[in-house]
Amino acid sequence: MKIGTFEINQDSPVFIIAELSANHNGSLETAIATIRAAKRAGADCIKLQTYTADTITIDSRMDDFRIGGTIWDGQYLHDLYQEAYTPWEWHAELFRVAEEEGLICFSSPFDPTAVEFLENLNVPAYKIASFEITDIPLIELVASKGKPVIISTGIATEEDIELALDACRRQGNDQIALLKCTSSYPAPIAEANMTMIKDFRERFNVISGLSDHTIGSTVPIVATVLGAKIIEKHFILDRSIGGPDASFSMNEAEFSEMVKSVREAEQAVGKVDYQLTEKQAKGKDFSRSLYVVQDIAAGENVTTANVRSIRPGFGLHPKHLKDIIGKPVKEDIKRGSRMSMDKMA
Repeated sequence: MKIGTFEINQDSPVFIIAELSANHNGSLETAIATIRAAKRAGADCIKLQTYTADTITIDSRMDDFRIGGTIWDGQYLHDLYQEAYTPWEWHAELFRVAEEEGLICFSSPFDPTAVEFLENLNVPAYKIASFEITDIPLIELVASKGKPVIISTGIATEEDIELALDACRRQGNDQIALLKCTSSYPAPIAEANMTMIKDFRERFNVISGLSDHTIGSTVPIVATVLGAKIIEKHFILDRSIGGPDASFSMNEAEFSEMVKSVREAEQAVGKVDYQLTEKQAKGKDFSRSLYVVQDIAAGENVTTANVRSIRPGFGLHPKHLKDIIGKPVKEDIKRGSRMSMDKMA
């Protein structure tokens, strides 16, 4: 798939997304400063979320709408989303700033009105949030726009994933990425289950990646080693500003360190290649080879006492020791000389 100018495939660098989410804390100036910080931190992309409290839920005080078992315990859904949403009137300016910074910008829509709004902004891709993976009509609408669709799987069963993929493919859209996600805030590393990165790629024939809510860089690094091509991490200027997502978001210094580690992990993974680099070939100077370790007179036989496999590696390959043992040399050879076949009688 291609998002803006960024080609994403099995040979491409990891596409690193900084998730703005609610980390503007209600301030457009903070949102803009966060985008600029994400660029400094090495992100390839800044991602928004496009909803209002009323497009994502209703204002109800019934028990079903009261949150439990999370860091937002006791809050009602409408109140949380009213606090967290990114005003739609900011979007054009945020997209402009991202472009100015050289960052790709797109968003997660949460209902059809958000999709149409984002289409007017010419978004280059769409993200389906974990909790929306079961909203098949929304996924069909997003996929029908013919742009890459990135889907988080935080609450998904295998059937949920298959239904979402089928929804995209029914629209003729095969530009799909699946992100392993643990919908817990923050998420325990023990539940990261990064082995799914490889399984997603092989089982569903898609780009695979990570949407991460753990603390730190360990999980993104492991994901990179296992073949993730997209990594998304919540990003904040400073956790002290607070907000619904602050506790599991990275600041600029932490994100920069993660990007550095991911890029180093990419280099470390490398590729299958038995050819030696110039530096590796030079290292063979320190390997074993056959050297004369006691003076040998012309006509004298080679023995394990006068020829040994030692460092450095400029002499005859040790595999030839058995071929020359017990056979005479044709000239005097001094201790410390390289052994070679042309010295044999």
